[in-house]
Amino acid sequence: MSAPVLLVIAHGSRDPRHAATVHALVRRVRSLRPEVRVETGFLDFNVPSVQGVLESLETEGVRDVVALPLLLTRAFHAKADIPAVLADAPPRLRIRQAEVLGPSPLLRSALERRLYEAGLTPADKSSTGVVLASAGSTDPEAIAVIAEIAREWRHTGWCAVRPAFASASLPRTEDAVRELRESGCARVAVAPYVLAPGFLPDRIARGAAEADVLADVLGPSPEVARVVLDRYDEARMPALTAVGA
Repeated sequence: MSAPVLLVIAHGSRDPRHAATVHALVRRVRSLRPEVRVETGFLDFNVPSVQGVLESLETEGVRDVVALPLLLTRAFHAKADIPAVLADAPPRLRIRQAEVLGPSPLLRSALERRLYEAGLTPADKSSTGVVLASAGSTDPEAIAVIAEIAREWRHTGWCAVRPAFASASLPRTEDAVRELRESGCARVAVAPYVLAPGFLPDRIARGAAEADVLADVLGPSPEVARVVLDRYDEARMPALTAVGA
């Protein structure tokens, strides 16, 4: 029995860096699991669209698809937009929607990787305050998840970790940077909890102007690719269990 097609669903952006980063991540996912067919669809701005990919797969005779939201939290897109698009898929497709990527210890490892690539070392942790800067959301569940990640990350040895948001919620990145500076941290680093460049990540970068270190977006890091495959495996597990029963 062939493995279901993995359809990675990205938000899309007018910023060309967004799609380029998504495609780089998908290439890494393919390299980790070459036996799995991986396709990419966008909700907006970029092509191919999710609907277009699904129609093409149905035409080819594909029947099983795992649709994976390339999102870090369960907010509006995961709860409403993506289910609505999948509901309009060709009826002969059997589609399972995977969970969003976060939270995951692997994503926290990716955040630290980016901070070390930006110049920090593990020896700097106890004297460095970190701003966990996400895009932001009006969804209370998503905001609570970011706050919990910050609390858990603080216990791994950083001087302090504060959540911040580029939109919809407070505090902003620059406010969190200032708070950490005033709290006595010797240095302040900003870790963008976002997958790809774009308008809101650029706002995070501007808010990090007074920080000592600004990490890159998570992008096609190996940890993110592994989380994608973990979510894919979790989504197809019921079918695997049924086959082996």
